[in-house]
Amino acid sequence: MPRQTSHQIDDEAADWAARVDRAPLSAADEQALAAWLEGDVRRQGAYAKARAVALHSERARALGAGFDPARFEPHRASGPTRRGLLWLGGGAAAAGLAGVATLGVLRSGADHFNTRKGEVRVVPLADGSVMTLNTASKVTVSYTRERREVRLIEGEALFDVAKDPARPFLVQAGDTWVRAVGTSFTVRRLGDAPVQVLVREGVVEVKDRAGLPARPVRAAANTRLVASAAGIAAAAAPITPSEVSRELSWREGRIAFEGETLAQAAGEFSRYSDTRIVIDDPAIAGQEITGLFQANDPVGFAQAVAVSLDLKAQVGAGQVRLYR
Repeated sequence: MPRQTSHQIDDEAADWAARVDRAPLSAADEQALAAWLEGDVRRQGAYAKARAVALHSERARALGAGFDPARFEPHRASGPTRRGLLWLGGGAAAAGLAGVATLGVLRSGADHFNTRKGEVRVVPLADGSVMTLNTASKVTVSYTRERREVRLIEGEALFDVAKDPARPFLVQAGDTWVRAVGTSFTVRRLGDAPVQVLVREGVVEVKDRAGLPARPVRAAANTRLVASAAGIAAAAAPITPSEVSRELSWREGRIAFEGETLAQAAGEFSRYSDTRIVIDDPAIAGQEITGLFQANDPVGFAQAVAVSLDLKAQVGAGQVRLYR
């Protein structure tokens, strides 16, 4: 059989994306889509691009009259999902990282996804939404007729949510709940640090398990919210579109710094690699750094910093030490 052209693959990807947008796929169609994606490595990227285009076109209408804040009731969904979830690895989104997700079809029920340290995974969900998991993340996904629910156990995820006013899209991270109908946002939950929500497009509503604040905090695009002890509303702050892009550089396997200290940078690199950046001198640890770096290359980062700040970088087993 002649090798397909890129144009033919793009056309078929657009057809599949349109079918997913129109209605849930049958089990047979899900298997057909999985087989099509496996048939050529170029198809995964074409399908991801087609889905992104579809999501972008839907978001303009995502916050219409069907968006009803009063329907935001954060509680656990029950019962298994009626359809399996299809997942695939995004090559472009995982460029430069240690691992890339493979392709498979998931059975019904609460589905579990995770990434290893240094891995990014793109997960197209059954309703047409797309979830992108950052390094060392764990989530469960549970869909019912009434709601779409994701539990972020740890890590960070970007959600590009397909419009469905009849089924709210809820993300739980600890005691924090985020509700969206059709939008794009990230949720980060790292250890004991406060949960962070970054809104890229559209509008989300945020509250905690106890129903605080009394009314959910509503945040539009280019807003960061932190679920701190002072309250969600007090920790909501506007940020620039360039800051949003910088925060999302992990999708391309990079880390962006703008005024962070070397100590903070070392902590961020530890999320992506087992090679530690060791800084014994507090004066050095407090130095600020700006730049874009490969997330899985702490040694290259330390060596670049050493040249820039007139330091020395000593590479050892599982670590690189910065000193004068």
